[in-house]
Amino acid sequence: MPHPSQNPRQPMPEQPPEERIKNFSEVPLGYTPEQAQAEASRCLRCRKPQCVAGCPVAVDIPGFLALAAEGKFTEAANKIMETNVLPAVCGRVCPQETQCEALCVLGKKGEPIAVGRIERFVADWQRERGEYQPPERPSPSGKRVAIVGSGPAGLTAAADLAKRGHEVTVFEALHEMGGVLVYGIPEFRLPKAILKAEVNRLQELGVKLETSAVIGKLDTIEDLLTEEGFDAVFVGTGAGLPTFMGLPGENLIGVYSANEFLTRSNLMRAYDSNQADTPIARGQRVMVVGGGNVAMDAARTARRLGAEKVILAYRRSREEMPARAEEIHHAEEEGIEFHLLSAPVAFLGDDNSRLRAAVIQKMELGEPDDSGRRRPVPIEGSEFEEPIDVAVIAIGAGANPLIASTTPGLETNRKGYIVADSETGATSLPGVYAGGDIVTGSATVIEAMGAGRRAAAAIDEYLKSL
Repeated sequence: MPHPSQNPRQPMPEQPPEERIKNFSEVPLGYTPEQAQAEASRCLRCRKPQCVAGCPVAVDIPGFLALAAEGKFTEAANKIMETNVLPAVCGRVCPQETQCEALCVLGKKGEPIAVGRIERFVADWQRERGEYQPPERPSPSGKRVAIVGSGPAGLTAAADLAKRGHEVTVFEALHEMGGVLVYGIPEFRLPKAILKAEVNRLQELGVKLETSAVIGKLDTIEDLLTEEGFDAVFVGTGAGLPTFMGLPGENLIGVYSANEFLTRSNLMRAYDSNQADTPIARGQRVMVVGGGNVAMDAARTARRLGAEKVILAYRRSREEMPARAEEIHHAEEEGIEFHLLSAPVAFLGDDNSRLRAAVIQKMELGEPDDSGRRRPVPIEGSEFEEPIDVAVIAIGAGANPLIASTTPGLETNRKGYIVADSETGATSLPGVYAGGDIVTGSATVIEAMGAGRRAAAAIDEYLKSL
C-alpha cells in the first residue's frame, strides 16, 4: 500500500471569482477535517526536518502535523502556539511557499505539504470551539517592559516576555490593535474578527493593551524608561511611512498612497459605505502602481469597491514580481489587468484638479541591479495616456520617523530605519530593543515575529542582569 505522502496535495476550496469580487468575505474557505487529516498524513516525519529551519519562529512543524494527522486538532494548535502566538494569522498570510514549504522534501519531486493550510485549519478549529487554554503564568519577575507598536513583532515579543513572568504593556498609536495586520491586510485575506481573537489572547497572558497611545508624542522612549518606570522597551513601529514617486500630478484628487487607501478600507471600514466615517473614492477606472503583495491587496480591494476596470502597472516582468504567487493568481482570476513593463511618468487632472488620466511609459529590462532583478529601462517615445479616476501608489513604504526623531542617541541608518543587532534586537541605547519592519524595512509577518522572539529572549537576559 503506498505511503500517504504519494497522495496528491489537498486543494483549498475557494469562493468563485465572480462571487468574491462582490464581497469582502474571505476567499479561501478552509479545509474540512478530512482534508486536514489527509494533507497532514502526507508528512514523511523526516529525521532532520528542514521545514523547521525555514520557519522564522521555529514552529515544530512535524510535531503539529503528526497531531493533526491523528485528528488531534486542538493539540496541534497548542503545539504551534509554543512558539507562534498568531497561528490563524500566519496560516493565512505567511509566504509558506518560500519558507517552510520550500524546504519540504516532498517538494523536490512533487508538491510540498500544505503547512499553512493545516496551520490555519487547526487554529480555527481550536478558536471556534473555545478550546484555547492559556499557559500557566509564571511567578512575577518584578520587571516591566513597554512594547511600542502592536504589529507582529510587538505582539510576539509581548507574549514571550509575559510567559517569562515580566509585566508587559503594549502601546498602539491607532485605535485598534494589530498594526499592519489590521490596517494593511484586507478583510478578504485576514478577517479582523480572527485577528482580534488572537490579539485578545495576550490579555489572558496578563499583557496590558493600550490603544490611541502615540509614543513620541504622548510619552517619549526616555519617559517610558524614567518617569513611567519601565525597565526595557521594545520598538516595533513598522514601516508605515507612505512612499510616492515624485511625479507631476501626484497631488491631484484621486491619487492615494497604498497606506491611505488600505487603511481607510481596512481599519476604517470604508468598504462598508453604510458604516464608514471616512469613505473612500470609489473609482470606475483604477490604476495600482507596484508588483508586491500590497499592490495586489490594493487592486483586489478596488475591484470589490466596484471598479469596472483595475489596472496593475508594474515596471518589470511577471518573473520579477515580488508578490506571492497565490496573490497574483487570485488577482488575475478577479479580472485585474496586468500592464507589465509599464510605469506612470505623470498624472493628468481636469479643471477641478481631479485625476483624469495617467501618462504611461513602456519599459524594457536591462542589466540586474542591486536587488538581483533586471533593471527596467524606459523606452523613448513609448508614452501613452491611460484614462483613470483613481491611482494607488504601492511601491513600498518607509520607516516611521516618530520614534527616531524623539529619541536622542538612537542610531538609525540613512533610510531612517533603527540600527539593531540582528540576533538580539539591541539598539544603540541600553535597555532599548527594536525589531520587525522598523529595522529591516518592509518584510513578512513571520520574519517580524521572528525578530520579536529573538528580542524577547535578549530582553529577558538583560532584565536578569539588572
